[in-house]
Amino acid sequence: MHAKTHQISDVDAARDILRKAFYALDVEVLRPAPGWTARFAVGGCKAVMLGDLDFGVDVRVRAGELGAYHVNLPLTGALAFHQGRDKPHRVRAGRSAAVFGPVGDTVVDSWDGDCRILAVKIGRAELETQLERLLDRPVRGPVDLGPELDIRRGPGASWARLARLITDDVSGPEGLTAHPMIGARMKEALVTGLLLSTDHRYRGPLDRQSPALAAPGAIRRVVDAMRAQPGRPFTVADLADIAGVGSRALQQSFARYVGMPPMTYLKQLRLSMVHDSLRAADPGATTVAQVAYRYGFTHLGRFAAAYRERYNVSPSETLRG
Repeated sequence: MHAKTHQISDVDAARDILRKAFYALDVEVLRPAPGWTARFAVGGCKAVMLGDLDFGVDVRVRAGELGAYHVNLPLTGALAFHQGRDKPHRVRAGRSAAVFGPVGDTVVDSWDGDCRILAVKIGRAELETQLERLLDRPVRGPVDLGPELDIRRGPGASWARLARLITDDVSGPEGLTAHPMIGARMKEALVTGLLLSTDHRYRGPLDRQSPALAAPGAIRRVVDAMRAQPGRPFTVADLADIAGVGSRALQQSFARYVGMPPMTYLKQLRLSMVHDSLRAADPGATTVAQVAYRYGFTHLGRFAAAYRERYNVSPSETLRG
């Protein structure tokens, strides 16, 4: 998942890197400048690809039909774009982001030389499947996301902060996005957040919907799966699939039948299993970290704080005792 950083001063080389990571695009330098250098940090997976992209010179990019959902979030400067027959739009750092769908010829008419962007590519199946989980019903795609996302306030600002956080993590040498316990959840949060931030025809149902609750037997299946594999990096979507309902229905069903959200229950279950394992372990042959990782805790500091809050002792004291 970690990003690979490139420094390039050749248009063909820059185009090849972007083609490999994103789309079969063409790049045209609008105003040549001596000594320009492009800096690209690109990482992710097939479902979600992230890029911190700075061309360093004014360019035009033609990408054709993307076949995926995509957001260009300017971190500095501005860019102008259009897709299909839509009117041209211009987005500027700190104000808005450009949003593209999978269908329609895509053109970044002008990507200013001082414009550094955060690029988020989300696979079509990834976004539409997540929307179906949230609605708990089939979706007829493509989803007509609005062409601009206001990032000055509200959900758009929250999504922009989340996208920057995850991209920074991908770019770091030891980011948690590479860890199977948390990477899938961060990806899920990014996709769900975009659906809850942009304008589209399903936005109203998402905001209004009160889905039918899952049956108690479905909740029992989820609990049994958690107990059978407490260290598995479950996401809400994973648990909803086990229950056979949408993600929102699962959340509301757990609140009714269990009294807490599913991920909170999973955390409490893991803490209980760690506690029992530490009490039974040989302190000379076992470490707290080994037990914590076995049950899905990847951040030892947060784990220790949660453990002390629940049991009023540190995990090391339990192991020694």
